[in-house]
Amino acid sequence: MNDVTEHVITGGDVLVDTLIAHGVDTAFTVSGESFLAVLEALRRKRNQISLITARHEGGGSFATEAYGKLTGRPAALFVSRGPGATNAAIGVHTAKQDCSPMLLFVGHVPSTSQGREAFQEINQAAMFTPIAKAVLQPNSTDQVAAVTARAITLATSGRPGPVVVILPRDLTDGAVGDPGIPSPRQRPGVAPEAAALDDAARMIAQAQRPLILSGEIIAIQDATSALVTLAEATGAPVMSTYRRQDTFPNEHPSYAGHLEINRLPYQKQALDEADLLIAIGSRMDGITAEDGALPRAHQTFLQIYPDADVLARCQADLSLLSDPGAACLALAERIAAPSDQERRDGLHQAYLASSAPGTVEVRGAVDLAEVAAEVRRQVRPETVILTDGGSFARWIHRFYRFNHPHSQAGPVSGAMGYGVPGAIGARRALPDRAAIAFVGDGGFMMTGQELVTAVEQNIDLLVVVCDNGVHGSILEGQRQRFGADHIYGTRLSSPNFADLARSYGCAAWTVERTKDFAPALSGAMAHTGPSLIHLLTDDRDIAPFDKGPDAV
Repeated sequence: MNDVTEHVITGGDVLVDTLIAHGVDTAFTVSGESFLAVLEALRRKRNQISLITARHEGGGSFATEAYGKLTGRPAALFVSRGPGATNAAIGVHTAKQDCSPMLLFVGHVPSTSQGREAFQEINQAAMFTPIAKAVLQPNSTDQVAAVTARAITLATSGRPGPVVVILPRDLTDGAVGDPGIPSPRQRPGVAPEAAALDDAARMIAQAQRPLILSGEIIAIQDATSALVTLAEATGAPVMSTYRRQDTFPNEHPSYAGHLEINRLPYQKQALDEADLLIAIGSRMDGITAEDGALPRAHQTFLQIYPDADVLARCQADLSLLSDPGAACLALAERIAAPSDQERRDGLHQAYLASSAPGTVEVRGAVDLAEVAAEVRRQVRPETVILTDGGSFARWIHRFYRFNHPHSQAGPVSGAMGYGVPGAIGARRALPDRAAIAFVGDGGFMMTGQELVTAVEQNIDLLVVVCDNGVHGSILEGQRQRFGADHIYGTRLSSPNFADLARSYGCAAWTVERTKDFAPALSGAMAHTGPSLIHLLTDDRDIAPFDKGPDAV
């Protein structure tokens, strides 16, 4: 269609106009013929909403998820039906488990062809319902704007999450009779009830050994400062839930460490001895809750969360339906005196000692503990550190210290392939911050081609590939359960990642010894454009928890 021709307002137009009106300024896509009218609308409004073309729908979905995780605002992903939808599903599942706001728009066969097993047709509602917060579909062109607005509201309210909108082609192509755009709605705050606050304050005052767990909604709602206020008022130590280390400054005296898959001895003792567990903004995911072993039978459990469904599932002794920031500040005002400071300080010192390099035997020539510490020395604290799925990430989780909100991103689901596209999403979400993605060789081979997207978009980011030639956790599990001679299906052959990155247009370094990492990092951080450091690590250094069952 020529711009000088009179333009008929289509469903695609009102969809894009609704996104813009509701503050959505970033979209990702792997283009498809089932939503050509949407692409045309995005082209027309390219000065108001940017469009980034990913190389694979899975990469696009990870980038979209990272954007929502780090801003609390959704970006949009547009993919085609069938293969496009199934490829994008991994990011939807990641967003669901991470409670990240996300919008996925899936082109679909025309309304008249649905149910006939048309070309690339699948039942997309049935596919996405178990892994999305909601699945919506307009039934007419006049419903497109309202359904889009509802998707944005759902994605950002209560427990945030991914909302999938199915777009029959005839509805985005068709003319709209009423092109009115719904007005944005301010997300209503969820305020705690005074009586429940009084009960919670009494519970905290009566506890001898309270322990706070800080979760995802602290990050999503920017409530770190309020949580610090409560921690200081109560004297309770704070442990961050799985992959949520940026919810509380790690060098604050109240910080007691990260609830990683592996619990260190001091953490196990603190968790066992706590008489009150206070989960603030955490849905108590499976790793954090030890698959239901937390809270312990003897513990009183207080949970603060803005979604009634999450509270109903967890069944705490006291459930506070509230935004965590409001609850933290209101509770802090009700606390007369902090609890045992000596216990709090002891746990913090134990955390500091355990997160210092040299505390774990390293068998290979590259020490990932020293790598994490070197990153901490060289980069600004607001730098976004991303970790892909894989055991290598536990080195970063243990030895890097997160002291700034919105400085961590990684899949709670453990999905591999997150790192490279996640870094693209992070840089678009927070353009004033650097982003460093740590990925394994396995994860890089899933989505590493998205470096081409970063080159094309001129996005500065650094990818650190931790290459040990194996699927580490699985290999270690085989070794422990069946013996070293039963390792099977877990060894990987990979290309020279530095050469591969250069072929994409990136700067690249190879590091085979720990001492060579610092100059490589300096060079990469000074480089304009995407860069990669290829670390050759040892498959005996799977995770920083020595040998035996705790290694995995």
